[in-house]
Amino acid sequence: MIVVGSGIAGLTTAVLLAESGRRVRVWAREPAERTTSALAGGLWWPYRIEPEPQVGAWALESLTVYEELADRPEETGVRLVDGVHHGARLDELGTWAGRVPGLRAVAGGLAARLPVIDMPVHLAWLRRRLEKAGGTVEVREVTGLAAVPAPVVINCTGLGARSLTPDPAVRPVRGQLVVVENPGVTGWFTSVDHVSAASTYFIPQPGRLLLGGTAEEDDWSLEPDPVTAEAIVARCAAVRPEIAGARVLAHRVGLRPAREAVRLERRLLPDGRVLVHDYGHGGAGVTVAWGCARKAAALAFPTP
Repeated sequence: MIVVGSGIAGLTTAVLLAESGRRVRVWAREPAERTTSALAGGLWWPYRIEPEPQVGAWALESLTVYEELADRPEETGVRLVDGVHHGARLDELGTWAGRVPGLRAVAGGLAARLPVIDMPVHLAWLRRRLEKAGGTVEVREVTGLAAVPAPVVINCTGLGARSLTPDPAVRPVRGQLVVVENPGVTGWFTSVDHVSAASTYFIPQPGRLLLGGTAEEDDWSLEPDPVTAEAIVARCAAVRPEIAGARVLAHRVGLRPAREAVRLERRLLPDGRVLVHDYGHGGAGVTVAWGCARKAAALAFPTP
């Protein structure tokens, strides 16, 4: 079987299948370290993803896995970190929220100890885990899913599905980040206005602090905007003043693969081979990776 796409969805699905005894190859246009997944902030939380009932279940499945992986942070890139979702309320969330350990109301929002994933480290670890299970990753351009030579094809191409599937319902939501030296911030913070393209969040990662952000719909630009970067730093510094003087290390831009709902379904190619779609995870690909991977595996190889 071949999994198309080497981001978090593709690699997680490939690992799960390879460790179940399947012969798995991953084909991808670019290596994992150059995917949108590698640019993600890495905080576990269902963000900009639908439909909520299924998303909640997938997210909780993934949360359980990440909690186990956090026992080996240097190896897996997963740590459990305290933080606050400013402005969030339990009664505005789905039933899944009641099953998040330690999620509680505090002054101004919700607090919790949640997984924070160092994405470059985690993606490299997933690839090593895949290879240990006998899987392979190949950099190959795929121009059509029907041309992929495998009895089972799993489509984890994210925004690429817009042209490859093709599926015009997949749209970019541009996210810009500023990476700075960490001035001593140990907890994550988010304050998201779902009406605005601007949000405020900072996420501590080893050796750096990620500042965000934006959610600019239908914007394909991958060039960091200096004015936007200044505004991001200013919003974060309004919460933690020490951020204002932090040295900037890098600017990042990623395009979230948004869709009105995740597409996670089984189809047959014209010649009868199996095609499973798993894309459209918006800003929560990391959050639902393991839950969606298990569902995709079950669709690809249903139990009699």
